Amino acid sequence: MITKIVSKNFDIPNNHKLEVAQANGRYSSIEKLFSMTPDDVTNEVVASGLRGKGGGGAACGPKWQLMPPVDERPRYLIVNGDESEPGTFKDRQIFQYDPHLLIEGIICSCYAISANHAYIYIRGEYKFFSDRVQEAINEAYEAGIIGPKVMGHDFQLDITVHRGAGAYICGEKSALIESLEGKRGHPRLKPHGKECEWYLNNPATVNNVETIASVPNIVENGAQGYTKYGTEKSPGTMLFAISGPVKNPGVYEMAYGNKMIDFLNNLGGGMIEGKKLKAIIPGGSSCPILTAQEVQKAVLDYESMWDIGSTLGTGGMIVIDEDTSMVDVAK
Repeated sequence: MITKIVSKNFDIPNNHKLEVAQANGRYSSIEKLFSMTPDDVTNEVVASGLRGKGGGGAACGPKWQLMPPVDERPRYLIVNGDESEPGTFKDRQIFQYDPHLLIEGIICSCYAISANHAYIYIRGEYKFFSDRVQEAINEAYEAGIIGPKVMGHDFQLDITVHRGAGAYICGEKSALIESLEGKRGHPRLKPHGKECEWYLNNPATVNNVETIASVPNIVENGAQGYTKYGTEKSPGTMLFAISGPVKNPGVYEMAYGNKMIDFLNNLGGGMIEGKKLKAIIPGGSSCPILTAQEVQKAVLDYESMWDIGSTLGTGGMIVIDEDTSMVDVAK
């Protein structure tokens, strides 16, 4: 069941260090990246069907295409690492075990949208993870991977880590930008039509950490290398998390389209002894709850979860046993 794209190097000791990361393939997509035009990269991501993995599941490539034509204004990529949804603990795996994959993804994505500055907005409580990402960024600057010339190419890129202050609402992209601008984290009114985001009145794109970390694979192996996994409408893989009274709680990368009950029993190891399944919250606490009977039928992709009356969210499954009061869970 496990299909490793983003998590491929998680188990390698000291993979957060540049020397180890490069020895295991990090930044190998960059030469190919600069042989392509920004539009080529965007079109490849569109063709891959890559979807946002921060909860909404919106298509990533078409979102990039909302950026206006390049003009004198600065342009920004904002990476959403707020991850404050209860039950969700996947992006921090990338921060901890493969921060250079995230940086590589930021390079690819910034090149595609012609942005020269990226912000990584990290949940305030994630001090350890924020420090680890900053250490990787410092290594990347010292090695000339980012900075005035990205790996010797005529493209400038700066990356700034910004820590939040523990506000749940800042996981919402417009509230995140308000916070980044130094204001109260509060959602903006939605525009009438589709458009990019705006940071300090300049064009910006907001994507989740795992979404950006998926981009180097698409650049290196093409859209077809990504679409061979998952389903037609939900291609590729996702870092699915499982917590609660199960034998093997944790984070496991898997292609979309697998059955929830198989994930629970095979990778999650099933319920701990003496417990029976009552319900599962499928993708963080904001998702409608599935009963044990619905879990038997549930399939882990966006469309299937909508059809059953819930959402895939961030893929962070909270397992609830028969001895737990749903009133207490709701409170």
